[in-house]
Amino acid sequence: MYVPSGTSGASVMQVFGAATHATTLMLHVYDGRLTYYHQLTKVVADRVYDRWIRLNVIHDVAAANVTVFVDGERRLAAPGQGGKEHYFKFGVYKQHDPSHRMESRWRNVAIYTKP
Repeated sequence: MYVPSGTSGASVMQVFGAATHATTLMLHVYDGRLTYYHQLTKVVADRVYDRWIRLNVIHDVAAANVTVFVDGERRLAAPGQGGKEHYFKFGVYKQHDPSHRMESRWRNVAIYTKP
């Protein structure tokens, strides 16, 4: 994932589907920090502007958890949110206090499932 400087107040990755919420996971960018939802105290990665980062997300529905890795390092473990159907989205979606211009770039996207 690549986020150009200036992008802020944007969701860049989501796992949709949950029992009581619309999503199981949302990763937002605020002022160069990748955060868990809009919780500025739950920073997943600092200094994400203007560089490619490798983002891996494991959503284990059976174990009810989500794990996020940034550049090979485990950065977040969060509870799953239940639900029976889930899907993955990436791009930019306006959130709180958005910048006028928002962008994220992606490459080598792969989705794996357990047999």
